[in-house]
Amino acid sequence: MKHITILAFSALVLASCGQKEKTNDTVITANTESKDLALNLDPNAGIINNANSPHVAFKSIDMGDCQWTEGFWADKFKIAETKMVPYMRSLLTGDTGHALNNFKIAAGLKDGEHKGMHWHDGDFYKFMEATMYVYAQNKDEALLKEIDSYIDIIGKAQEKDGYLQTQIQLNEDRSRYENRKFHEMYNSGHLLTSACIHYRITGQTNFLDIAVKHADLLYSLFMTDDERYGRFGFNQTQIMGLVELYRTTKDKRYLELAEKFINNRGAYKVAETPETKGYPIGDMVQERTPLRKSDEAVGHAVLALYYYAGAADVYAETGEQALIDALDKLWMNVALKKMYVTGAVGQTHYGASTNRDKIEEGFIDEYMMPNMTAYNETCANVCNSMFSYRMLGVHGESKYADIMETVLYNSALSGINLEGDRYYYANPLRVIHGSRDYDKMNTEFPTRQAYLDCFCCPPNLVRTIAKVSGWAYSKSKNGIAVNLYGGNTLKTTLTDGSKIELKQETAYPWNGDVKITMQECKNTPFDMLVRIPDWAEGTKVFVNGKDADVTVKAGEFTTINREWKKDDVIRIAMPLDINFVEGHERIEEVRNQVAIKRGPLVYCVESADLPKDTSILDVFIKGDASQLKSEYRPDFLGGVSAITGNVLLRKDAAKTDKMYHKVNKPQWEKYNTTFVPYYAWSNRNNEKESEMTVFLPVVWE
Repeated sequence: MKHITILAFSALVLASCGQKEKTNDTVITANTESKDLALNLDPNAGIINNANSPHVAFKSIDMGDCQWTEGFWADKFKIAETKMVPYMRSLLTGDTGHALNNFKIAAGLKDGEHKGMHWHDGDFYKFMEATMYVYAQNKDEALLKEIDSYIDIIGKAQEKDGYLQTQIQLNEDRSRYENRKFHEMYNSGHLLTSACIHYRITGQTNFLDIAVKHADLLYSLFMTDDERYGRFGFNQTQIMGLVELYRTTKDKRYLELAEKFINNRGAYKVAETPETKGYPIGDMVQERTPLRKSDEAVGHAVLALYYYAGAADVYAETGEQALIDALDKLWMNVALKKMYVTGAVGQTHYGASTNRDKIEEGFIDEYMMPNMTAYNETCANVCNSMFSYRMLGVHGESKYADIMETVLYNSALSGINLEGDRYYYANPLRVIHGSRDYDKMNTEFPTRQAYLDCFCCPPNLVRTIAKVSGWAYSKSKNGIAVNLYGGNTLKTTLTDGSKIELKQETAYPWNGDVKITMQECKNTPFDMLVRIPDWAEGTKVFVNGKDADVTVKAGEFTTINREWKKDDVIRIAMPLDINFVEGHERIEEVRNQVAIKRGPLVYCVESADLPKDTSILDVFIKGDASQLKSEYRPDFLGGVSAITGNVLLRKDAAKTDKMYHKVNKPQWEKYNTTFVPYYAWSNRNNEKESEMTVFLPVVWE
């Protein structure tokens, strides 16, 4: 039986819109050849399918074109394949996570009630997406059968007109699109994205059929100027999902609807209505200022960055100057005024915007960067890399990949333990024993957790780890850009259709030498663009053992244009010095403090590497980075380059309840300690709280 064509779906759904009854009908199918479907679907298979997008400098490679072979990301992918995804499966398809149970109940296959947050459907779609990225690499048919079984259940849960939201369907006292706090748009966006990814990897339309039916319902309801629906664009993953559906089906209605959601923000009076009751309004949900007039990132950091990423997708198709002008300002505001050294964003759990709107889990004033209470939701950090990846595509500039890399190696990976089965939601830069009452918090924990009731972050992070090979390279106008480093092979085509194969060998980020060997290519000149990270001053680039004789500048792509031949070798030699990093002079929280960086990695010190009962607050560092040494330790924390050196332990620190007290010249004790990569902290004492700090007060000599 063939799945019905997308064009036929559109007609069926539009005819059935407005039906309110709940039904367990499965996806509509028909005994017909899918000729229209074959004609309308785009075969390109990038994570972001911008192969035909007219306003991008870099095009995505197809999923599976880049395969990790050895080193850091190969190891992380293997953990994702063998532990992260299986463990998450055990949670979400069982009674702990209950996500699949929700779909089964809505499908009439199981008795019970909805459990989990309003956005739990979306989290399950993200888990499915992560599983599909693993399948794209290993081609394990068991994974494909598993996904198909989920799709069958989801199809049965979908109502006749395309509606699919278990948190509403399984609650008789709720109505469709009654209140935006129920996160229907968030779930919709992840449904559309996951379905597009599934089609691009498998060529099957069973999941895509569900997504199209659902998107047609959204179009029939939300392509309107009615305020009832106009302010509903909340937690806007649907913008990204709609653009990807447009790119997949070539149905322009989905792009129009994506742009409509952007246009609606800031177009209505910010006031409480029945549709907004129960969740902060205004800057919290980016609705006080129209996007095209925005120059400051505000509100919930995840909502904001999903929104900006979706707007970047829309720009890639429309080329509207006002849109990219605003996105450029917003990116700069995040990267230069509201981002931590780890690439983390969303400074606080509770606070206010500069317009004095209540906000949660989000951005506050510029340069206001607390360490101990830093929120830095794992999702927000991942979204920061997603936004930068899209801006990299639009502009083709190295600075966006610098942010991607910073996030990936630091504030993203810190959200999961080395074994892949424990999670952090918040990612502070300093943890002090007894300083916070975790019983009063719902997302902050002293140790990583086996399950988070608010489960949005774990699948977001795992799908990112599983797909990062798709971010490693991009296609430039006449060549290949190397965005990220790691042992891999690349087999793809240039934009002119010619084949290219590369092999990358490196121990990055522990070693700064990268070797790229040309294994197949066309016989006419083309560009190889290699990213020189912004920290990598003094990098040298060689071709076949000789200086490449090109401009090499930190923070930019170095372009090598030549007639390449099989076995040509590019070597990038990046100095991995140990550096102190200080914050902007307006960041009061880190005045006269430094962080330690080596290459893309931020380091920290934790209590496991200090004398017993030493407070992290009594640790200072001498102002001489040259005394710090790096050594790769394969059997330590999964294999890391640890940094060792002397710190100063203050021995006379007063233990008092007074806010302020007299102080004399401190008494110091020198102590040789170990600094570990920030992402690897809290992996040695999971049974009890560990103290940690990224920034240390410095004693200059």
